[in-house]
Amino acid sequence: MGTLYLVPTPVGNLEDITLRALRILKEVDVVLAEDTRTSGLLLKHFDLKCRLVSHHKFNEHQTADAFAARMAAGEVMALISDAGTPGISDPGFMLVRACVERGVTVQCLPGATAFVPALVSSGLPCERFTFEGFLPQKKGRATRLESLKEEQRTMIFYESPHRVVKTLNQFIETFGAERRCSACREISKIHEESVRGTLSEVAAHFAANEPRGEFVLIVEGAEPPKKQKKKKERTEDEE
Repeated sequence: MGTLYLVPTPVGNLEDITLRALRILKEVDVVLAEDTRTSGLLLKHFDLKCRLVSHHKFNEHQTADAFAARMAAGEVMALISDAGTPGISDPGFMLVRACVERGVTVQCLPGATAFVPALVSSGLPCERFTFEGFLPQKKGRATRLESLKEEQRTMIFYESPHRVVKTLNQFIETFGAERRCSACREISKIHEESVRGTLSEVAAHFAANEPRGEFVLIVEGAEPPKKQKKKKERTEDEE
């Protein structure tokens, strides 16, 4: 019986890869990569000569079972994505499920992922949170946001630069302009930046400054109903 290793790769700074990740990539029979060109550059940087095979969101429905069967027969494989931990807004779930169904050992190495540093550095509560990843681009987007309107945990979203202003404005419409937010971009890269403030302040910043790089948006959760009621009563008394 073989093994599947889920190996996180750097989201920016190449020094973020772990020694264990480098050893595993060197020892496995096959490295399954989201994009063999991107992964090829990473492996070349660390002078790793691995057998790369493509495994991405467009073919994972067809390839997951076949790879899992090969591991059940004894092969050892590693799965990597273009950046971060496989399975987190990246391919991985189907392959893991297929391996689990066949009794193949699955080990996920600790390592880089974008949302953890963005959350911890946001200044918003991080003891309880919900990871929402990428919102639906069209169908179901408004419904998803509406379902989160009363969510009290800190919310985490991924977004691309060309949609981030639109998304922030949709957050304002759904959650209110005064909700606190942190927009973190280019995590662990040279131009890493976190813009913190209310949703209206953060939206105004990126409306005036062209968004660049991939974004992690951290949004404050809703206040508990009792706290909202007390705040409303104080406001009415002041009036």
